[in-house]
Amino acid sequence: MTDQRHRLGGLLTRDPAVVTAGVEVLADALADQAVPVERVDWRPPPAGTEAALAAVLGDPRHADANARAVRRMVTARPHLVDVRPARDVLGLDTGTFLHAGPPLEWERASGPMRGALIGAMLLEGIAETPRGAERELGRGAAVLEPCHRHAAVGPMAGVVSPSMWMLVVEDAEHGGTAYCSLNEGLGKVLRYGAFGPEVIERLVWMGEVLGPALRAAVRRRGPLDLMSVAAQALQMGDELHNRNRAATSLLLRELAPALLAAEDVPRGRAAEALRFAAGNDHFFLNAGMAAAKACADAARNVPGSSLVVAMARNGTDFGVQVSGTGDRWFTGPAGVPDGLYLGGYGPDDANPDIGDSAITETAGMGGFALAAAPAIVRFVGGEVPDALAATQRMYEITLAEHPVLQIPLLSFRGTPVGVDVTRVVRTGILPVIDTGIAGREPGTGQVGAGLVEPPANVFTDALHALAETA
Repeated sequence: MTDQRHRLGGLLTRDPAVVTAGVEVLADALADQAVPVERVDWRPPPAGTEAALAAVLGDPRHADANARAVRRMVTARPHLVDVRPARDVLGLDTGTFLHAGPPLEWERASGPMRGALIGAMLLEGIAETPRGAERELGRGAAVLEPCHRHAAVGPMAGVVSPSMWMLVVEDAEHGGTAYCSLNEGLGKVLRYGAFGPEVIERLVWMGEVLGPALRAAVRRRGPLDLMSVAAQALQMGDELHNRNRAATSLLLRELAPALLAAEDVPRGRAAEALRFAAGNDHFFLNAGMAAAKACADAARNVPGSSLVVAMARNGTDFGVQVSGTGDRWFTGPAGVPDGLYLGGYGPDDANPDIGDSAITETAGMGGFALAAAPAIVRFVGGEVPDALAATQRMYEITLAEHPVLQIPLLSFRGTPVGVDVTRVVRTGILPVIDTGIAGREPGTGQVGAGLVEPPANVFTDALHALAETA
């Protein structure tokens, strides 16, 4: 009897430990008999991906390539170094506009994207009326290019025109540079597709007052370590996508003394700039996006790597880019976020997901850091356990834990960072993104906020492309 117990490892003499995966029938039956069960959320890879998975995972470069790519992502040191007009730093000519997400033509543009482009036409003086702007855009009078093509990112519609001012962020570790426009605040704003007179007036003021004031402050202070700000804000309740209250306060604490000391900024204009930024809890978002873009770009172009370096939406398509496949986009239809709506708006008023702001999730912030910001779930819908579960789930599809961005509620565990195409396909778990919701009709503005996932096909398409290079 002793030998038998030894051969069975004591299975018959102690309480069993049961782990189930896949179909829930066995787990439910055991639970009904009071047997403790550890359920594993697992499903087989989609049919037709087996050979591609084998090719990518069997590529001798793969493990080292992913380790190198994610190491570059988490060791990037993005610093805010300047604020300058897009015409100067991006070389944009009159009539050239950048937009969020993968490439897009006017004919396929959604309502908020069209509204933002109309507003940009009015801002630049290319058209005098919204109807005239729409007519000119319809006949191809403007050149449309993705922000990502220019090392830039833009929230929501992400439209950037030559006269808009850009945050300039340099990676002190790997040498890259990334850009993002200034944040307009909430409500009826260009990035949500609004283009009324108040929107244009605000943008003109930002170009004449806010941009020059911030430039003077940043230049006088010197390079500002954005990852340090992000790390502190994460421990103060931000997740750095839909909640930036702490990060905005920290940013203003760094810039305000330099702004007030800048001799070329009149005291009245300095007060205007500070008042505007202090009244906008999302003011840091754009700086955080540029920082995340610098981190993600540091991981680009590593042969054999399945690390995702961009997730972006243009209101029509959701696209991803992968380190090992260069600048190629893998796209699918953008979904409508599931969340809470403002006022009398509802799902029928919502546009499909839009914006480059998912660069925050790409670099381990936003939806991947929901456990650091349980208060955010009341804004996007859900309960505190949902925030914890969302972050925990993202560890299953990422390559690392961020050494700088740490979550107090998880005993200061680093946020999950480095979405891996192969892990997404193998597990069926999709990245979670928390986002604002734009109104479907041009000119509406924001109608809500919620959570959204990419279409699964973008990862399977990227996997097949990687298999061709293996």
